[in-house]
Amino acid sequence: MMSLQQEMKVRVLKADGEEDGETSIPSFITQLEVEDYLVRRAFLAQQSRRLQPQGRDPMAGKRTTAESWGVGYGIARVPRTERGVARFAPMAVKGRLAHPPRVEKKIRKEINKKEYRKAFLSALSATFNKDAVEKRGHRVGEAKIPIVFTEDVEKLSKTREVVELLEKIGLSQEVERIYGRPRIRSGKSKWRGRRLRRRVGPLIVVSNMRASIVKAASGIPGVDVKTPDRVSVMDLAPGGHPGRLTIWSLPALNKMVERVRKYVA
Repeated sequence: MMSLQQEMKVRVLKADGEEDGETSIPSFITQLEVEDYLVRRAFLAQQSRRLQPQGRDPMAGKRTTAESWGVGYGIARVPRTERGVARFAPMAVKGRLAHPPRVEKKIRKEINKKEYRKAFLSALSATFNKDAVEKRGHRVGEAKIPIVFTEDVEKLSKTREVVELLEKIGLSQEVERIYGRPRIRSGKSKWRGRRLRRRVGPLIVVSNMRASIVKAASGIPGVDVKTPDRVSVMDLAPGGHPGRLTIWSLPALNKMVERVRKYVA
């Protein structure tokens, strides 16, 4: 277990992008080894909680008086009505399903509590690693990771102000990426309400969901705003891939440190 005394020094920025001192982050957050396979497991376990159980009426397609005529008629031996129309069989009109979804099927993937906590710490640690952030596809350029702002950043009330701030701290390429032309999905999913693929942008962590920046940042595609107590592996590692670009307000960062401190105690 790492010593809780070791710390990483991080600069703190004002809401206008200028530097306003520095803060420290314990190394049990910033220097933890990123375990991709564990993050992936935790993501899938949490994602499976959103699945809706599917099922069919066990008698669907079977409520018929049709019976097989047997052999000797030169036709298939499927159940038929008196008029000779096939019923009941999976390939017949109004027939049953061959392999319908079962209500009792186990669709949730389980993960132990300690494993999930370790995966959360691993995903959190990746957000403080510039190499991991760039590997995930974010274009951070010359910006320094992690990005921490004073509490004043939570008072931004216009989407334009948030975008200008991101550009001012060196994330112009990231803004261009998330505002870029959306990609059209392949396959049938584009017929079913999932036509476009949304690019995942930065995660903004604030201390209060009533802050003005929550509504302002919601106008930027791919950007999510969360409080420290609501941040999960799905937020830190969308798709199960750790290293999401994360922007913190100083009070939110302090709350997150207090939240995860008990995980390593």
